[in-house]
Amino acid sequence: MARPGRPAMPKPDLHQSVDAFLDMLTTERGAALNTRQAYWRDLADVSLYLRNERNTDIDKATTDDLQAYLKNLSEKTHTKGSNKAKIAVRTVARRLSALRQFYRFMVSENMRTDDPTSTIESPKQGRTLPKTLSEGEVDQLITTAAEPGTPESVRLVCLLEMLYATGLRVSELVGLPMSAISEDFQFVTVAGKAGRERMVPLSDPAQKAVEDYLNIRKRFIGSENPGNQEKWVFPSRTSDSGHLTRQRFAQLLKDLAREAEVDEDRVSPHILRHAFATHLLSRGADLRSVQKMLGHADIATTQIYTHIVGDKLKKTVKDKHPLSKDEKKTASN
Repeated sequence: MARPGRPAMPKPDLHQSVDAFLDMLTTERGAALNTRQAYWRDLADVSLYLRNERNTDIDKATTDDLQAYLKNLSEKTHTKGSNKAKIAVRTVARRLSALRQFYRFMVSENMRTDDPTSTIESPKQGRTLPKTLSEGEVDQLITTAAEPGTPESVRLVCLLEMLYATGLRVSELVGLPMSAISEDFQFVTVAGKAGRERMVPLSDPAQKAVEDYLNIRKRFIGSENPGNQEKWVFPSRTSDSGHLTRQRFAQLLKDLAREAEVDEDRVSPHILRHAFATHLLSRGADLRSVQKMLGHADIATTQIYTHIVGDKLKKTVKDKHPLSKDEKKTASN
């Protein structure tokens, strides 16, 4: 199913080398289903272009074919001076990355003798800092979520408190099995990307939210196929998986943002994950500890949050330091 606002992509029969590559991602690298689907979308888009515009297939593509595709992709979405320009650069870079990994796989499996991406340069990307929320905005969301006092409200508060206390990826949160929560509610054990398991502590408010929610959790388990629902922390009667979906949780957050009068464009499960990391670092948490709780394999991924905290500290010094020009001007007046 296409995401809202994204046109549905035709589903071509991709070359068998693509299927082999995707299978390798799953079996050898432990890639999650979402990761596999993302690679499929990227390689399917390339395949469609090559077949329709270059009269060739992805397994036989030359460097010229791929450069033509990337140029077309950039021109199709690039609008100077707008947000689309940033989107275009990121998209081109991601597609090129997928192609590089695909052709390296082909070479390693003796499906090709050359890598047509080896001489293609990556587009230059400016540093894009992740969106985040202030501590006050997070408090406002939680307070607003709690006001109705309904079972749905109790569940939403639990989701918010757990996400803000742990920084879990949304797929990790909604797919938590009951066995992931420790008996005293102090920890959550998470099976992250590539099977990497980590243990993340729950804050006092999150522990209470979990306890309150588990008292009413059975209300979300239907009579049909209850066995498929009972094993999940956040069961759902309507989803095929038996648990709350990422899409449904994201929609609940958008609705909540409107009620709480917080900019809904800045509220999503992933932005709450950013808020968790940013607020921890701004209060002096160790970068390595935050890396482990987020489940990042490389600390360089975590370091982007130090730039957000750094900008915040610079602004505080500029606005509040007694030797700053603005403070001097205020004092003299």
